[in-house]
Amino acid sequence: MKRFVEGTDRGQNTLFPECLQDWICEDNPVRVIDVFVDELDLAELRFSGIDPEATGRPSYHPSVLLKLYIYGYLNRVQSSRRLEREAGRNVEVMWLTGRLVPDHKTIGRSAAPACPPLPHAWHGSCRI
Repeated sequence: MKRFVEGTDRGQNTLFPECLQDWICEDNPVRVIDVFVDELDLAELRFSGIDPEATGRPSYHPSVLLKLYIYGYLNRVQSSRRLEREAGRNVEVMWLTGRLVPDHKTIGRSAAPACPPLPHAWHGSCRI
């Protein structure tokens, strides 16, 4: 008879998580962040980068980065490097960003252009 709870073999092949939707319960706060940002009119709030450029490397949509910022704010993750780490290992953030993992430089650089519209976005959240 075993006396300890045993984990699975680390060498076992799995598809973790099979479906991200299965790992995020209905009352999880990341669902509120997702709905809130999706309901914002980012063009009206003067977010830059709403329309993609015709040339160059594709950029991240501002809504993805805004979701990441709000998640970081609510969970006291202030560093762009920590946000990058969370995006790669935290299932909630994977679900929120659609498994996108922006580089810490992208997160940090996009904070400056995104800052002027943020008070307007926060004002909208107070009405909810």
